[in-house]
Amino acid sequence: MFKIVLFLLLCTEISAQNINLEKLKSPVLFRGNGVKAYRDPAVLYNNGIFYLFFTQTEIESDGLIYSYTAFSKSADLVHWTTPLKLTVKDQNLNFSSPGNIIRFRDEWLLCLQTYPRPDYTVEQVPKYGNQSARLFIMRSKDLVNWSQPELLKVKGSNVPVSEMGRMIDPYLLQDKDEQGKYWCFYKQNGVSMSFTYDFKNWTFFGRTESGENTCVLIEDTQYILFHSPSNGIGIKKSDDLKTWKDWGELITLGQIQWDWAKGRITAGAVLELSGNQEAKYLMFFHGSGPLSESQGDFDKNASIGIAWSKDLKTWNWPGKLEKQ
Repeated sequence: MFKIVLFLLLCTEISAQNINLEKLKSPVLFRGNGVKAYRDPAVLYNNGIFYLFFTQTEIESDGLIYSYTAFSKSADLVHWTTPLKLTVKDQNLNFSSPGNIIRFRDEWLLCLQTYPRPDYTVEQVPKYGNQSARLFIMRSKDLVNWSQPELLKVKGSNVPVSEMGRMIDPYLLQDKDEQGKYWCFYKQNGVSMSFTYDFKNWTFFGRTESGENTCVLIEDTQYILFHSPSNGIGIKKSDDLKTWKDWGELITLGQIQWDWAKGRITAGAVLELSGNQEAKYLMFFHGSGPLSESQGDFDKNASIGIAWSKDLKTWNWPGKLEKQ
């Protein structure tokens, strides 16, 4: 019964009997170029369709750089619809870094951030989001049409917005022990955690050391947290959200062979599968390169990739076996 509830509310465990990973010929799903970057994937599987949300960054002909939250759909992970932008063109907002999508009551919630970079041009690359970056949700009935973003006051209703501090990379999850209690994980002083019952009133819980772009799964009695340090994707585990222990090796996939990801691999978003013989987990991530982000491949030449695993330790991707 617990797994049924988890599927309906979070959609992190999906039936994958008909997903043929052998049809994937490249680990790259969306490839960036000299004027465009695809970053920060978030994935939902619903009624036989993958909904892939991501940051789409564009360098315009006048040199100004804008970020958007966009999405695409696929039934087979091979063929994807043309990305559709969901958020406004505004350097003072730059809605981006969608964390995940959950079902809450009778609607879908998508969490995301602002990443303000006013008057940002190619001459300033890289320029990171300023101190006014905050967390938001958008609501939808159909996963296509979305409401205007709503601020999440994750530090508490009595904390003024100006005093909340810079926060990015949200991720939402229902508590493993208490139905109706939801957590928001977000990048601030490592990873910070707050909880709510209605997505309006929040209580700050605490923080732990972590990289950015967190993604959290529940298995048995444990929370499994994926996060991104300076390069690669790490894993932590906890029973109670207070004490966390590092687990496994740093995940860098085929980076040593991939020019498109030589600069950095990051932002792993993991879905737990059921019924697939090739994999128990799908990971969507982004890679930047051939330059590092500090050298300039931050708002361009970033691509979304895919890999899979049976145990979170050994990872496979399209073309890996041919290279061995």
